[in-house]
Amino acid sequence: MAKRVGIDKWLFAATLFLVLIGLVMVFSASAMTASERFGSQYYFLFRQLAWALAGLVAMAVTMNVDYRFWKRPAIVFTLLGITTLLLVAVLFLDRSHNTHRWIRIATFSIQPSELAKPVLVLFLAFFLEARAKSVNDWRHTLLPAVFPAALFTGLIVAQPDLGTAMVCLAVTAVVLYLAGMRLRYFAYALVPIIPVLAYLLSKPWRWARIVIFFHPERDPLGSGFHITQSLIAVGTGGVTGLGFMEGKQKLFWLPEPHTDFIYAVASEELGMIGAIVIATLFLVFVWRGFRAAMRARDAFGRYLAIGITTMIVVQAFFNMSVVLALLPTKGIPLPFISYGGSSLFVMLASVGVLLNVTQHAE
Repeated sequence: MAKRVGIDKWLFAATLFLVLIGLVMVFSASAMTASERFGSQYYFLFRQLAWALAGLVAMAVTMNVDYRFWKRPAIVFTLLGITTLLLVAVLFLDRSHNTHRWIRIATFSIQPSELAKPVLVLFLAFFLEARAKSVNDWRHTLLPAVFPAALFTGLIVAQPDLGTAMVCLAVTAVVLYLAGMRLRYFAYALVPIIPVLAYLLSKPWRWARIVIFFHPERDPLGSGFHITQSLIAVGTGGVTGLGFMEGKQKLFWLPEPHTDFIYAVASEELGMIGAIVIATLFLVFVWRGFRAAMRARDAFGRYLAIGITTMIVVQAFFNMSVVLALLPTKGIPLPFISYGGSSLFVMLASVGVLLNVTQHAE
């Protein structure tokens, strides 16, 4: 019989520790840059702290809202519509860093692609629960289920942001697989995906990243600069690290030290021990997230838990793999830790939904 229990304390604690580590490392990684650009070493820290507080409030709210509240069609399709409009609108705004990813409001900016990930999870959970017995009906279940994922992925690729698009596809694939989709349909899906991916990777800047990934030493000051500087930071840290605020690579050597390569800064200053602690916290997150999915009282809660957990840990895996030169360079933030307000806010609000699922057990 279903019963109401307390929230998963392991999951809650892992999330708070990651946010705390993020605030500390954002300050360390950005203080010099913030002082040079904005005249205050606390510029990025205060902005990240404001988003963290807002995100924790959002997490507290969603944590206390029954997760089945989000199952209403009016909520699901309204969020789908709003997200689609934002993803289209951002393409017509001015470029920033040669991309169309941000919608700027006063002094803040939001990334619609960050909203796309949890909205996609919500839609899949809602849609697949109603078709649990016909999940392999390609015409009435699979095609309608993957249509929003394909739409969001296409719009995000157009920004361009291939990394986030890949996260959306990974989340969709994991949820569909655990919902019972036969493996042969994954093979069918690769027929259109492989040529499209090959075309996207053939773009000069992406192909250069792939080529230099295998031999970064051939151009250490050019296309191999990111990988080289990241590995120097990780290697310099050793076992125990150089100490908080003592890292050298963040001083105008390591590109984007407070965002995409913040894990390299943490590895340099906190050493292998600190890097392992961060990785372990994400392992705890995936353990408790999938545990919540297995213990959920219904398919909707199970798919929500699977989707939210996958959304976060896949992104963490991509980020840490890039920093450690296990994957070609791609700008994907480290959840809860990298500087980025909309990402942090959306992640924490999503964790609140996941924590609510943990309060309902079989």
